[in-house]
Amino acid sequence: MSHAELQNLVRILTAQPAVPFEVAAMRQAFDKFALFAPAPADAFCQPVSAGGVAAEFVAAPAADTSRTLLYLHGGGYAIGSIATHRLLAYNLSKASGARCLVLDYRLAPEHPFPAALDDAVAAYRWLLGQGQSAKRIAIAGDSAGGGLGVASLVRLRDEGVPLPAMGLCLSPWTDLAGTGDSIRRLADADPLVKPGTIAWMAGL
Repeated sequence: MSHAELQNLVRILTAQPAVPFEVAAMRQAFDKFALFAPAPADAFCQPVSAGGVAAEFVAAPAADTSRTLLYLHGGGYAIGSIATHRLLAYNLSKASGARCLVLDYRLAPEHPFPAALDDAVAAYRWLLGQGQSAKRIAIAGDSAGGGLGVASLVRLRDEGVPLPAMGLCLSPWTDLAGTGDSIRRLADADPLVKPGTIAWMAGL
């Protein structure tokens, strides 16, 4: 995405009316946005049950199936799905040459902590049980998914499970208390993430 395209996207996002602090409305808005960014026709998409958790393998052509990115989507632990992150997973597969396993982990507030963490760890253990080498797995995620990835790595370490080759955290949400300086300093510059939204989602 060029700088001009990015600036145009920011203008579009900031021009939209604010979505009310209601989980159902936020989920609907996020899902609607995903309709405008589908995965390409050449994407390989295969639904699976990963340790009892709904998931989907997403891969670009010629992806190496012996290498897997376990992808944990963002969305404040309350919104987001495989559908909202399918295109991103495809692009990561294309860039890395690995396939992605996108996880539909359980969401708050219906399923509070540690449900999402339990699901992520179960999916990783499932990959190992399928014969996937830990050295050829990465745990990746954006925003809340990035924070979930960090928490998963800590849990796996503490449980003595072989750790993946790497963690890939894209702007991870690791400070649920919102104590960092950047959330306040950049409040007017960020078209999506606002202090009030973060505090509300952290309380779900």
